[in-house]
Amino acid sequence: MARKIRIAVVYGGKSGEHEVSVVTAKSVVGALDFDKYEVLPFYIAKTGEWRRGPTLSAPAPSEAWLLFGELGGCPPTARGAEAAAAIFSGEADVAFPLLHGTFGEDGTVQGMFEMAGVPYVGSGVLASAAGMDKAVMKQLFAQNGLPQCRHAAVTAVRWEREPDAVVRELEAEFGYPCFVKPANLGSSVGISKAKNAAQLREALQLAFSYDRKVVVEEFVDAREVEVGVLGNDEPAASVVGEIIPSNEFYDYEAKYVDGRSKLVIPAELPEATAEQIRELAVRAFRAVDGAGRCARRFFRFGVRTAPCSSTRSTRCRGLRRTACIPCSGRRRANRTGNCSTI
Repeated sequence: MARKIRIAVVYGGKSGEHEVSVVTAKSVVGALDFDKYEVLPFYIAKTGEWRRGPTLSAPAPSEAWLLFGELGGCPPTARGAEAAAAIFSGEADVAFPLLHGTFGEDGTVQGMFEMAGVPYVGSGVLASAAGMDKAVMKQLFAQNGLPQCRHAAVTAVRWEREPDAVVRELEAEFGYPCFVKPANLGSSVGISKAKNAAQLREALQLAFSYDRKVVVEEFVDAREVEVGVLGNDEPAASVVGEIIPSNEFYDYEAKYVDGRSKLVIPAELPEATAEQIRELAVRAFRAVDGAGRCARRFFRFGVRTAPCSSTRSTRCRGLRRTACIPCSGRRRANRTGNCSTI
């Protein structure tokens, strides 16, 4: 019998998306074919400590079990440098980073794997870094002629020096409501919808508690849809899925907590509109140099009578069993009769 491929799944991390990463790890491990793969789980605590758990030949019992060394978690088999050594000593055949946000989804871990010569799943250093920083990503989209909503970046230094001037400029540019987001974070962590000056100040303060740079965007009255893009030099887009959030917008609670948001796959759109969205998704993927080591690249669009507007690129989306991207990917596989797996 052929030896199983050993996958080092790395999750947790130091960012504000720590909990989402654990959810993703549970979902991804549960979807693997254990007739082909063994999983070496590596949990990174919020302190940054690496902790290795027992090798898995079946799905993890629970998300809590994956929190090695913490209350309710499985006892770790190794900690610190000893835990990480298995990845870099060749014990694992491939690394699968499922870290979200800074210190993992932004090219840092990808660079470490590159330096160590470890094969890994997902986008490379450049695409990860560019896709993580919303302000940089939007500049790349603009240079490639992709339609976007109006936006502006504000630094913490400027906000601290002249907050009143910042508020006046943003009000003049976008009016209300508008959205305020940390530049280097995902999963809707730290995102607010501001409807007046007081809320705008609160939203900026919250976003700056997560990042030194914040992106402010105009409000777009639109339907929210997503597309998965999978591939290397010849990327392909999934069918379009629509998200109907349970809250006023698709915030953290609507994504991961209340379970009341709805997914419509495929989205009920004219075929020409759906094809336009899929084409824009692939163009956006290429704009951030997603070719190469890449598995997932997701984009969100506002659907109006005007051209579609790209607003978000996510390197490794928080994956629940009912997440839009896995479901739309399965739908595409059913249509074509093909489905790629690692």
